[in-house]
Amino acid sequence: MMYRRLKVWFMNNWVKLVVITAVVLLIFFTIIGLASLESFYLNLTLATLPLQLLMTALNAVIFVYLYMSVFQGGFSKMKKSKTKAGLVNVKFSDVIGLEQAKKESWEIVQLIKDRSRLKAIGGKILRGMLMVGPPGCGKTLLAKAIATEAGIPFISIAGSEFVEVFVGVGASRVRKLFKQARQLAYAEGSCIVFIDEIEVIGRGRTFSFLGGGEETNSTQNQLLVEMDGLGSRAENVIVIGATNANEDVLDAALLRPGRFDRKIYIDKPNLQEREQLYRYYLSKVRHDPELDIGHLARKSVGKSPADIENVVKEAALIATRFGKEQVEYTDMSKSIERIELGVEHRKSMNPHEREMVAYHETGHLVTLYLLHPTDDVFKASIISRGQALGVVHHSPREELFTMDKQTILANVKVAIAGYVAEKLRFGTTSTGVASDFQNAMNLAHNMVWRMGMGGNGYLGDFATVPEAQLSESLKERLNAETEKILKLCYDDTERTLKKNWKIVERFVQELLVKEELDYDEIDKIFAEFGKAHPVISLPVAPTAPVLTAEASVTGPAPDAGERKPGRGKGTKKA
Repeated sequence: MMYRRLKVWFMNNWVKLVVITAVVLLIFFTIIGLASLESFYLNLTLATLPLQLLMTALNAVIFVYLYMSVFQGGFSKMKKSKTKAGLVNVKFSDVIGLEQAKKESWEIVQLIKDRSRLKAIGGKILRGMLMVGPPGCGKTLLAKAIATEAGIPFISIAGSEFVEVFVGVGASRVRKLFKQARQLAYAEGSCIVFIDEIEVIGRGRTFSFLGGGEETNSTQNQLLVEMDGLGSRAENVIVIGATNANEDVLDAALLRPGRFDRKIYIDKPNLQEREQLYRYYLSKVRHDPELDIGHLARKSVGKSPADIENVVKEAALIATRFGKEQVEYTDMSKSIERIELGVEHRKSMNPHEREMVAYHETGHLVTLYLLHPTDDVFKASIISRGQALGVVHHSPREELFTMDKQTILANVKVAIAGYVAEKLRFGTTSTGVASDFQNAMNLAHNMVWRMGMGGNGYLGDFATVPEAQLSESLKERLNAETEKILKLCYDDTERTLKKNWKIVERFVQELLVKEELDYDEIDKIFAEFGKAHPVISLPVAPTAPVLTAEASVTGPAPDAGERKPGRGKGTKKA
């Protein structure tokens, strides 16, 4: 192994050795020559020597600049990206959560460490592994952990670094990358090449007689060739690709066996993993030991590890701003709201408008608390944030990967509850209901047109059929069923608010006085009226990845992280 390392070092540095040797010899012969000169010529030579040295140095600088910028890669030169495993220093224990992904990755580590046993039975180590998952969930960290645990070099590069305006640059960089990886693998036994944002160069190739996309195609073709050639070489190079996009956008040739022949799906953390993440990041700051981490984890459904880290950092800034010695729960709560909803700023509203906002948000709050089967209210506020005049902040009680009909209907009811509350109290409504109706109409429309959840018996996804192929009578019946769903949800919401109008009035008065109500205060008020939720023991969601159906169910539904129902901003899910 030492011989191989020395050989690779000599291959990479022989030019430097030759130059240093030549310089030493020139100095040696110069000294001998000067010693043999007569005194006149010696003084003349010494007098002109500083100018000669200056001109020589200037010529050397020009030569080195041209050599490094043109002859040593020119436009295709890449920044230094190789890293020794010891410098990465990320252990599997540092990767919190991702248990299934870590289990599959550990197999790669074992194969790297014990290749001889695999060769004995005729097997071959995996040449490529693709990590698919949302941003901020630990794909890069997991790749570094694999390199650290296996004790091999790690080369990291982003897909965007291969993209240039000059034709052929991307392919040249791919060749240089794999040449560097093979040298490291020859010296160290193995090497990992991590390509982040691989969808940039790995998208399905396009072929056009106009020549569009030729640079991307040539870059991807070179990547395919290099990965295909890994199996015929003794060097053990493993390519790990990471993408936030759907794997379907990648070229089929890239996903075939022999290239990226193993896929690891990395999803957002479940309840238990979020608790672990909060404990880990809170251990890095001074915090209240009585902090309810379980409550924070429940409030953070759908957050990635990067989001949770950002929440803790922001909470530390807030605590410092208020002169506190440690991070408290109120700081964590304000951090979540500041990140998701924006900075608070109080608008100068007249009493009538402020009261209307309070009734609007209370309508969302009461309907959500009493009718929603999966979500809890975590905060209600009539303080302006961004363009919103108020907000009801809520989140699922547990991990949800799909929604049934009752949950979607509950979302519709919550969306229109602000409109209903305004109409019941004032007999009129405000422009703040516009986004509510947009969300409610979208939900009801998708139920009927896409998911067969209407009451008219029509099944199928009519949105996939060209509108010109649908009869006018069919479209009228589908639209009528959409309106029927909205009307039934309106009637149910109206009955609920009328039946619990005393609770509505109580919350309105509390909001007008306090402006904001947290979960405990909300639950306490409902308990006074005998409506408190029972204590729920939350199950831990499975770590195995399950494809979410939110996008197909609701389109831009509130679960997607956008605030839809409510006055101005309305309700907001975590």
